[in-house]
Amino acid sequence: MSERLVDDAYTDAFGRQQAIPPGVRAAVVASMGLHEERPAAVAVVRRGAPLSAPGELALEDGSNLGRAESMPPDAPYGYHRLLRDDGTEQLLITGPGRCHLSAGMRAWGWAIQLAATRSSDSWGIGDLEDLRELAEWSVSAGAGFLAVGPLGAPNPGPEPEPSPYYPSTRRFGNPLHIRIEQVPGAERIGTALAELATAGRALNQERLIDRASLAALKLDALERIWATTRDRSAFERWRAERGIALERWSTFVVLTERLGAGWHAWPEPFRDPRGPAVARVAAEHTDRVAFHAWVQWCFDRQLADASAPLMRVADMPVGVDPGGFDAWDWQAQLALDVSVGAPPDRFNAAGQNWGLPPFIPHRLRQAAYRPFIETIHAQLRYAGGLRIDHVLGLFRLWWIPAGQDPSRGAYVRSHTDELLEIVALESHRARAIVIGEDLGTVSSGVRNELRRRRLLSTRLALFERVQPARYPAQSFAGVTTHDLPTVAGIWSGADLDDQAACGLVPDAHALALLRSRLARAAGIGPGASLADVVVPLHERVAASPSMLVAATLEDALHVTERPNMPGTMAPQRDNWSLALPVPIEALGADPGVQTVVRALGR
Repeated sequence: MSERLVDDAYTDAFGRQQAIPPGVRAAVVASMGLHEERPAAVAVVRRGAPLSAPGELALEDGSNLGRAESMPPDAPYGYHRLLRDDGTEQLLITGPGRCHLSAGMRAWGWAIQLAATRSSDSWGIGDLEDLRELAEWSVSAGAGFLAVGPLGAPNPGPEPEPSPYYPSTRRFGNPLHIRIEQVPGAERIGTALAELATAGRALNQERLIDRASLAALKLDALERIWATTRDRSAFERWRAERGIALERWSTFVVLTERLGAGWHAWPEPFRDPRGPAVARVAAEHTDRVAFHAWVQWCFDRQLADASAPLMRVADMPVGVDPGGFDAWDWQAQLALDVSVGAPPDRFNAAGQNWGLPPFIPHRLRQAAYRPFIETIHAQLRYAGGLRIDHVLGLFRLWWIPAGQDPSRGAYVRSHTDELLEIVALESHRARAIVIGEDLGTVSSGVRNELRRRRLLSTRLALFERVQPARYPAQSFAGVTTHDLPTVAGIWSGADLDDQAACGLVPDAHALALLRSRLARAAGIGPGASLADVVVPLHERVAASPSMLVAATLEDALHVTERPNMPGTMAPQRDNWSLALPVPIEALGADPGVQTVVRALGR
């Protein structure tokens, strides 16, 4: 029963046992819907291991092995199917059990948010050509990877969602990151391209990213190029390979253009992605559907080029916008009347509500994990690594019923073994490393299981109470992250001013704690200058046993503003909308960047 997956108590970040209010727990259980008892729809089966029951075994490649009682010892890794004698079907996941991880791996790199990482040729926002150029420069500086924030498409509309962690879909790319001049056929629109590019580059004069203006400019340019494109053969071949998911996404964009954002408010017939009303729209607007599929082709081509010079570590958000494409497409598998977040901890006294609907564990199993597999597969496209945001969600998630404060939620446990087996299998197929973001309230045994499965744990100097020299080798180390203050923001105290400007109560005690942790990690006194803390801090983190070590360009450039201030939104603060103060072509000459590069390369 689903109820068994809902905990009635938990241990909080302060080590205290907290009981879940009965009403909250009942609301969480109700949000999961009815769960009929039936034979297990999914099983993890190792090579040579007995099956749960005899039956006809069909491999993922379509070959039928006939009646079997065990998985053949030479069976390929994959998603196989067992038709049991009682007529039920079972998905069999046969994988390596552990993620791909090269022995002796050790490298440093940059952790970036692409939107903020722009050049003088950008149209107001960092794009995929900027990413390619940044990768080439990073290689020349000695870097071994780029950890890039999420690139998923936001909900279509005139004012795109700024947070990359609140995507409409985790399967398709954000068109705002397309470099228009690199689109095949862009030269055909002549002076119009020059005029649009001039307007786009003018947006670089402000650090604040104006997504509404640049979105309009890029859509105008893409529509003009599409209208002049006669040879569409390469695109159509790619389109056929991507299948029904691409067609549904493109149709969803057309529906949003016609009916507005938020599919919950659409007329009933259009809320069913597989219904006749949606099929009619696709048939009546074939050119517009094709256009939006072509936009994704343009993104995909440029992502491939941007990922070629250097290993790109992709970033998978916890979930998706409940009014977006993935939620529309997979509404039967999602609990749309709750959202996930985190209970109160040392950094967020009120807890957090991320506004993301979770997968219902038993419904995801009944769907043979297709939504999860498709998401992982899409995230790993052209990537050499994958960071899973809030990897604790593969073990349990904090569900918050609608209308409740973040503190009034309950932990719902996942089918961890099956989810991690899928992650390991996809990692093996892509030959990609996997990083688990395991910060926050960590339940007992989680890090041991991540280590056993060969996922890299995350270690940040701002979080850790031990010196970098004591970080585990199987880890991804850094100083800070997008939701935490920058080194300059902490050392100068500017982050407190930022908190006050947002209407928050500045937490001087928390900032003092972070400052002391930085000083201890860097081995310097409290009166040191900013430059005197940044360099030894990165030297010590780089000297840690961690396989991968990352720095942010914000810290290298001594930026005082963090990319995101949790607990705020526009107009309180323009999160995810502040570009770096220098273009990427000037990074190599920046003294702060040079010193961090030298520190990391030791």
